[in-house]
Amino acid sequence: MKESVLKAFWRDTYQGPSPVPYIISAQVLLFVAIHLFDLIQDLGLINFSLYNYVVRDFTLPLSFLQFLQQPWSLISYPFVYTGLLSLLFDCLWLFWMGNTFLNFLNRRQFLFIFISAVLLGGLSYPIFGTIPAFQNSAQVSYQGVSFALAALVTSIAALVPRSEIRLFLIGNISLKNLAIAYVALSVIFIGMVNKAGAVSFLFAALWGLVVTRALQQGNDFSSFFQLQKRSKLKVVHHGKAFKSTMKYRHQSDLPNQEEIDEILDKISVEGYESLTSQEKEVLFKASDSER
Repeated sequence: MKESVLKAFWRDTYQGPSPVPYIISAQVLLFVAIHLFDLIQDLGLINFSLYNYVVRDFTLPLSFLQFLQQPWSLISYPFVYTGLLSLLFDCLWLFWMGNTFLNFLNRRQFLFIFISAVLLGGLSYPIFGTIPAFQNSAQVSYQGVSFALAALVTSIAALVPRSEIRLFLIGNISLKNLAIAYVALSVIFIGMVNKAGAVSFLFAALWGLVVTRALQQGNDFSSFFQLQKRSKLKVVHHGKAFKSTMKYRHQSDLPNQEEIDEILDKISVEGYESLTSQEKEVLFKASDSER
């Protein structure tokens, strides 16, 4: 029996290991809901404005005192969008960079960077708002997932800076140059209307670099979420185990592209934590030599 289109979409979208579709779905559904209720209010069918309620109580306030009155906005603000273009832009970037990130690292590491960047950016925003120079911003509240996007983009660019992607009308561009352009342009455009938001965005981008730098040195911050007690039962993996054909040279030698590709293939199959100390050293040298 032929599988229905809806069932195939559900399987391909929501039954995979990636959390990206769930995040995007929450953003889109909330956007549709607040505008639908706003339309119903304009028709005179209801008196309650869900749009005004969400924008007022679920976006991140610039005032630290107001933030203390609505601390839940620290969790809700990444899912709130009032503009269609900003929603479309951020969803495309999240889908694009999120799946690129998951090609090299695992779901736990993605969630750690995403959540930590949301929290760090969200906490720093009202703190920077206490500085008088940032209080004259045209935009007094913050919404959207851009803090997490900044950390994801810089993190994956620091891990594999020379990996290239193809852009329409531009051609191939390295992840390192893409991250530089993305962060620079975002800081400029955000800073035009929201100075505290621009500084918090830059803070989140630097956090992505810190996490990846620590990971390259063998310190996986996301391992904090792993259970300390492991089961004594033997786990049997039915998938094919990755066997590296890499032969290491003296540590003073720089790795060639073939060695780097084999390491990246192993990361995509088994995750970063499966690398040996020698493989981590090779990846670290390659990343360090490209700066």
